[in-house]
Amino acid sequence: MKFHSLYSFFFKGTALLCGVVLFPLSCASVGAGKESNVQSWLTKGNESVKLQQQNPVKFIKNSNNWQNIEIDDTQKFQYVDGFGYTLTGGSVEVINRLSFSKWKALLNELFGKDKNSISISYLRISIGASDLDGEVFSYDDLPEGQTDPTLSKFSLAKDKDLIAMLKEILAINPNIKIIAAPWSSPVWMKNNGKSKGGILKPEFYKVYAEYFVKYIQGMQKEGITIDAVTPQNEPLHPGNNPSLYMPSEQQKDFIKDHLGPVFKANNIKTKIVVYDHNCNKPEYALDILKDPEAYQYIDGSAFHLYEGDISALSTVHNAFPDKNLYFTEQWTGSKGTFNEDLNWHIKNVIIGSMRNWSRIALEWNVANDPQYKPHTDGGCTECKGAITVSDSENFTRNVSYYIIAHASKFIPAGSQRIASTQTETLSTAAFKTPAGKTVLIIQNGNSTGESFNIKYNGKTAPVTLSGNSAATYVF
Repeated sequence: MKFHSLYSFFFKGTALLCGVVLFPLSCASVGAGKESNVQSWLTKGNESVKLQQQNPVKFIKNSNNWQNIEIDDTQKFQYVDGFGYTLTGGSVEVINRLSFSKWKALLNELFGKDKNSISISYLRISIGASDLDGEVFSYDDLPEGQTDPTLSKFSLAKDKDLIAMLKEILAINPNIKIIAAPWSSPVWMKNNGKSKGGILKPEFYKVYAEYFVKYIQGMQKEGITIDAVTPQNEPLHPGNNPSLYMPSEQQKDFIKDHLGPVFKANNIKTKIVVYDHNCNKPEYALDILKDPEAYQYIDGSAFHLYEGDISALSTVHNAFPDKNLYFTEQWTGSKGTFNEDLNWHIKNVIIGSMRNWSRIALEWNVANDPQYKPHTDGGCTECKGAITVSDSENFTRNVSYYIIAHASKFIPAGSQRIASTQTETLSTAAFKTPAGKTVLIIQNGNSTGESFNIKYNGKTAPVTLSGNSAATYVF
């Protein structure tokens, strides 16, 4: 089945549940925000249905003995900044292999707002190369043994293709937000002089802070606003290429004595977000936030979930409720199955991060080729993007496309999470959009179907969600 036949309309129209679309939808039917109809979009773990709009379900006053998923919009939590991916240099490279018509169609599908778009609202990019670039680089690479403390050789030239694509994306969605993270500083700032591992030399802390300023100002000159930065991607993982080891004590000193003051001196409004690594070490973020001098410069902390439990975000929120939380990366791999990845990621990355106060939920790379390239020598060889580009006319939508789409298509930036109950097998997260719509994401972790009521404002909508499936409901 072709992709575009999976949709009947964007999220304006009548509500749908477990079959195929039987009739076109009317925009007018939801314009008044009626609660009588619930729309839904379904993805099954067995891949038989992928983000397909379903038959309508109505709210009724009659009750049954099914379990209830109750929504309470009087209980309000964090606002949402968006859902998306990391736009790696490798992603840009493979997307640019498409013919112009396919290239334009894909960018509009990913970032646009029409009925066939998934409306990605947040992107992560690397400062310099990530391990999913075709080569390692920084913005100030020098011959071995040389240094550049004035950053006179600084240049964004290596990112010209990324910058060009970001401009195209901003033309489609001018409001998309961007968080940026380095995988490594320039090697001449490091104690080992190599792209992999090593630590930042203390004598270059201030220079490195100025490197961030040059980056943010350089991107701004290109019309690209960097909303937030983290000082280091995965600071406790020096085995990647590129990478840099930056324990919490060093990151704290770098922020409070250099990055924060240098941003302030240069009137940089970009947010500083700490950590950007796994949920098994929330104490990393806590150690930095406990320092009052560092605290004043910090917007929040960022997490991945290759280790630990997603509840670590709530641990940090409970200690520092005034600071924001960001879920910035989770990969799907070449050896994973659609069913396992869909259900685990919807439950943990989308629903789990939102229920634990995150403002964003990001999967890893946007795109790769069929050999899971490009990547650096020593970079990830199994990372599967949302899209696989096979040649100039063909690309495939992978599981992370649907993981993100179940949120990004329906929950725009500025939405607010509201209360929703869960059961042992049904994971949920609910939101109120700026337009006043209610959006409910549910993942059924049971292998068999679950029947339940969506209960809202004293009315119930009886629905059945097939086993190992995820659905988004809009009303």
